[in-house]
Amino acid sequence: MGAKLWQKDFEINSEIERFTVGRDREMDLYLAKYDVLGSMAHITMLETIGLIAADELPQLLEALREIYRQADNGDFEIEEGIEDVHSQVELMLTRKLGDMGKKIHSGRSRNDQVLVDLKLFTRARLQEIAEDTKSLFDELIKKSNQYKDVLMPGYTHLQVAMPSSFGLWFGAYAESLTDDMLFLQAAYKMTNRNPLGSAAGYGSSFPLNRQMTTDLLGFDSMNYNVVYAQMGRGKMERNVAFALASIAGTVAKMAFDACMFNSQNFSFVKLPKECTTGSSIMPHKKNPDVFELIRAKCNKIQSLPQQVMLIMNNLPCGYFRDLQIIKEVFLPAFGELTDCLQMAAYIINRIEVNAHILDNPIYAPMFSVEEVNRLAQEGMPFRDAYKKVGMDIEHGEFTPNTNIHHTHEGSIGNLCNDRIEALMADILNGFNFGRVKEAEEKLLK
Repeated sequence: MGAKLWQKDFEINSEIERFTVGRDREMDLYLAKYDVLGSMAHITMLETIGLIAADELPQLLEALREIYRQADNGDFEIEEGIEDVHSQVELMLTRKLGDMGKKIHSGRSRNDQVLVDLKLFTRARLQEIAEDTKSLFDELIKKSNQYKDVLMPGYTHLQVAMPSSFGLWFGAYAESLTDDMLFLQAAYKMTNRNPLGSAAGYGSSFPLNRQMTTDLLGFDSMNYNVVYAQMGRGKMERNVAFALASIAGTVAKMAFDACMFNSQNFSFVKLPKECTTGSSIMPHKKNPDVFELIRAKCNKIQSLPQQVMLIMNNLPCGYFRDLQIIKEVFLPAFGELTDCLQMAAYIINRIEVNAHILDNPIYAPMFSVEEVNRLAQEGMPFRDAYKKVGMDIEHGEFTPNTNIHHTHEGSIGNLCNDRIEALMADILNGFNFGRVKEAEEKLLK
C-alpha cells in the first residue's frame, strides 16, 4: 500500500481504505491532464514568491508537460496503492526530480486542487457540448429550410389540430437549443472562475498571487472569497447539471416525436436504415432503437441535477467527503450527452420526410381554423363562423382549402430561421472560448 499524502505513523485498515477511496482512482483519470495544468500554473506562481527556485521551475514544468502528454494520449495510470491523481502526479515528479517534486504542494490543499481540476475539466467538456449542440442545431436549421413548404398536421392532446410544417417542426427544436445554449453559457461562466489559492477553504499564510494563476489558466475571474470557493464544490456541478439536463430535455422530446412520426400509423418520416434494427421473429420490423436509446439516455441525464442536489444540498460550509460521490455521477455525464447529440445530428442529417401526408383525408379537419378565419375576415362574426364550420364538419360537408398563407413572424410562411441563427451565433460568441485556448496553449509551450 502506497503512503498517503496525509498519512502519519499508523496503517489504515484495508477495508476502510477500500471504502473511502471508492471509485476515486477511476474517476480521477477524467481529471488527470487538468490536474497537471493546475499544477503548472501553481508552481509558476510559487516561483515568483520564492517557494520554488528559478532553476527548478523549468525542470518541473517540463516534467509536468510530459505527464500532460501521457494523460492526453490516454497513457496516464494511477498505480495500485496510490490514492488519487494528485498523489500520482507528485509521485511521478518526485521519482524523476527528487525532493524538488515535493515542493509543488506548497500553498495548496487537495481541496482547492480538486476544485480547480473539476473547473478545468468541466469548462473543456462544456465547450465540447456547446460545439455538438451547435452541430445538431445546424442540421435542424438545414432541414427546416429544406422542408419549409411541406405541410404536416399539428397536434394538441394527440388530436389532429391545425396545419403545421416540417419547417416549423425542425425549426422548433433548433430554437429550443438556443435557450439551452444560453443556459449552458451561464453554467460555463459560473464554472470559469478560479478557486486555486483557497487551499482547504480558508486561504494560506503564504503570500499567494491568485490573480496570476487566474490569468495563467485563462479563467474569467477568481472565486474571491476562499470560503465560498470551497462552498462552490457541488454547486458548480449542480448548475452545470441543470444546463446539461436542459439540452437533454430538448433532445429527448425530439427523439419521442421522431419515434412516433416514424411509425406506420403516422409515416411522416423515414429514419436512415443504418439507424434502425430488426426483430428476431418479425421480418418486417425496422425499429427506431437509436432514437429510443437517445430518449432514455437523455431522460437519465435529466435526473442528474437531483442526484447532485441530494448529495450536497444539506451540507454546511466547509469540505465533506460526501462531495467525492458527486464525481461518480457527474464526470461521465458529458460523454453520455455528447454521444446523444452526435447520434441525433447524424440521424437528422439523413432523415427522409413524407411530402404527401395530406393526401390522406383524415387530416382535412385541421384546416377548419383556416376556414373560420377566412369567414371572419369576410365579415362574419367569429362565433358564427366557428359554429358554421363545426356544423359542416359534423354533416360531412366541409371541404378544406389547403392553400394557406401565414405571414406573421415564426409562422409557416415566415420561419425567422435567419434570426434564430443570429441568436445562436450571438450566444456562442459570448462563451469566449478563444481566451481559454490561448492561455492553455501558452502554459503548455
